[in-house]
Amino acid sequence: MTHQLRVLFAPDSFKGSASAAQVAAALAEGWQTDRPGDELILLPQADGGEGTAAVIQTGVPGAAWQRTPDSVAGPDGRPVPGRWLRLPDGSAVVELAQVCGLPMLRTPDPAGATTRGLGEVVRAAAASGAPSITVALGGSASTDGGAGALQALGACLTDRQGTELPLGGAALLQVDRADLTRLVPLPPGGVRLLTDTRTVLTGPDGAARVFGPQKGATPDEVARLDAALARFGAVLGACSAADPHAPGSGAAGGTAFGLSAWGGSIVDGANAIAELSGLTALLDRIDVLVTGEGCFDATSATGKLVGSLLSRCRAHRVQPVIVAGRLAIQPPAIGTDLTVLAGSAEAAMAEPLRWLRIAGAVIAQRFTAGLTRT
Repeated sequence: MTHQLRVLFAPDSFKGSASAAQVAAALAEGWQTDRPGDELILLPQADGGEGTAAVIQTGVPGAAWQRTPDSVAGPDGRPVPGRWLRLPDGSAVVELAQVCGLPMLRTPDPAGATTRGLGEVVRAAAASGAPSITVALGGSASTDGGAGALQALGACLTDRQGTELPLGGAALLQVDRADLTRLVPLPPGGVRLLTDTRTVLTGPDGAARVFGPQKGATPDEVARLDAALARFGAVLGACSAADPHAPGSGAAGGTAFGLSAWGGSIVDGANAIAELSGLTALLDRIDVLVTGEGCFDATSATGKLVGSLLSRCRAHRVQPVIVAGRLAIQPPAIGTDLTVLAGSAEAAMAEPLRWLRIAGAVIAQRFTAGLTRT
């Protein structure tokens, strides 16, 4: 007789293919076809990037969406709807990717894309009386150091002639002074900045060099943006407690750094959401944890969800399983690659839920056969 297992499905979203909730449901459906007697728990996760607010809404009863009175600036300045999530205690969750995420651009604009809309939503949430604000950083289109968000919150950034800077990261090459005296007051319970990376603001491991190419930046643009962020870091660091060398300060094109000048605290997104959603409380009561993401690679262990869950599994002696659209490196656990299952990346992306269901069944078969080692 097959031993019954308690299995927790806690994946991230597969960007551009399926939400975290869809991934969890498809994997569980596939698992159940081979092991119908197991107890399955679905708890979609996030790490501060795309889909974070939706995951929190699912895990926190009574959470509800609120809209800004007017539209806000998208990453290219075009108006987009602004909204945030109000939790039962009145606190707010704002997701950067919903306002100025990379997919919202018609064409990549690494030098000019802005986070102004994020600041506008945060300002509206603060004006609503939210006692605290959580900002999910990740999936940004910009590399502006959070300058646009700070300007929306009341900061005045000027060049040597005293002219206020235009929006976009490239403009920070001209920044000479930052006046933070008119910033919106910090909520009484503070602001948490959820990050999915430990990248710093500048340098070889900085925001521009690590993530700029993903946003369409050429090598020359990467160098310019890195220099611009370095100048911004020096100017803002001189008049605030923001630390350009703090792990995570480079998140969302340096937005974590900019909002830390407002008083925001940089925290690990995966751990914060695990607490909010109740995952932490489940770890001592499960046998297997199935997680996943679009691509499992070397960056997965640098603040992202899957790396965080792998560490938690080791601490709680839970068997981890990783399902990825593509396994760029060999995972330290059972791993399944949808590209391999489907025969090509194109086939996997054309029918992601189908291949996720198949992956769930394939993994379950390994447990039925006792093949739980990599």
